[in-house]
Amino acid sequence: MTTAGKSDLDRSVIADFHQLSHFGATSGGGVDRQAATAEDAAQRAWLAEWLVDRGFRVECDRVGNQFGLLEIHPDAPYVLTGSHLDSQPLGGRYDGAYGVLASAHAAHRIAQKWRAGDIAPKYNLAVVNWFNEEGCRFKPSMMGSSVFTGKLDVERALSTTDRDGVSVADALSGIGCLGSGAGPRAAAFAEIHIEQGRNLENDGITIGVVDSTWAAQKYELVIHGDQSHTGSTTMPDRQDALLGASLLVVAARELAEEFSDAPLHTSVSQMTIEPNSPVVIAREVRMNLDVRSPNESVVDLANKRLMARFAEIETRARVRIEKATAHSWGVAGYQPEGVKLSMSAADDLGLTYRQIMTVAGHDSVNLKDVVPTVMLFVPSVDGISHNEHEFTTDEDVCAGVDLLTEVVGRLAVGELDQQRR
Repeated sequence: MTTAGKSDLDRSVIADFHQLSHFGATSGGGVDRQAATAEDAAQRAWLAEWLVDRGFRVECDRVGNQFGLLEIHPDAPYVLTGSHLDSQPLGGRYDGAYGVLASAHAAHRIAQKWRAGDIAPKYNLAVVNWFNEEGCRFKPSMMGSSVFTGKLDVERALSTTDRDGVSVADALSGIGCLGSGAGPRAAAFAEIHIEQGRNLENDGITIGVVDSTWAAQKYELVIHGDQSHTGSTTMPDRQDALLGASLLVVAARELAEEFSDAPLHTSVSQMTIEPNSPVVIAREVRMNLDVRSPNESVVDLANKRLMARFAEIETRARVRIEKATAHSWGVAGYQPEGVKLSMSAADDLGLTYRQIMTVAGHDSVNLKDVVPTVMLFVPSVDGISHNEHEFTTDEDVCAGVDLLTEVVGRLAVGELDQQRR
């Protein structure tokens, strides 16, 4: 490809990314477009038009996953590539959206090569925008890919409600994105994402080739106390659910400090307080708590210590801690053949890379359990993510699209099939 041709491709990627970033744009430079909102509907419509204009057929499945389909062989399965367009409240422009746009451009470039007779794909192509990856409006996160892979029952997903009581089914129907069917049959999946950490930037590396996940234990907790007057109730008589929750927040942070060399990441998020009145001691607090480490034994030991702290907090605050739900996973590897294919492609393009684990959950974490899956990272400046100041340089954005195009092209012609024999 000529330098001028490469420059035109890069300019097209950046221009489209800026256009996509207008949907749900915030005053702080980020986006707020939670799943199945009006902002989500607008960006879905833009993506659908972009894909249709380039010869893709667009449809949604039974849980709102959006697919841009290019059928090359009528009976063949599809190489899927994509990520998610939904965001966190006051989130960044790059998280998820970059991966969807990169996949759209990669698939279009491959389609052009196929139409020109330069390559002969074995598989069809599908660009995918997974529904509700973030999990901020509807829980759990990675909902669309969980249903697609059979890990979550579709009826349970559709009946899930947000904090206003709106169900997933009604929300998707409201934006015209509740489809039917289970989506295309997958042969492989590739996702590219910002790292959401600072490892690549610190090392001066352009590409992270994800080889495994961190282990994690996630809890939804309910702290039960007793509602009473903030002024007249004596201190010994109080059963303050908010005190219990506050002690849990401190305990989680102290736990991470105990394992500072491990490492261990602990977080408390999304706290709701009842009745949340200025003159009432809280009767109930709901909160999320998660524990993550690249070492499964560290997660196990941390959980044992956390359970001991639960008991201490219950006694001290005179509350009861209920573990409403718990979700966990261990250190899980991506297929070595996909890692090898990605590194070979990076070598051929002259891109620096390193193997890396993913701390965050991604849709590829679900897909890798059912089909050969590749996960790629590009650097995040200062490691900032889920924040309006999230940023990745245009140079890294374009390098990632180039690599994803090469990787998906190799998957489409069956190169991974040959390596696995």
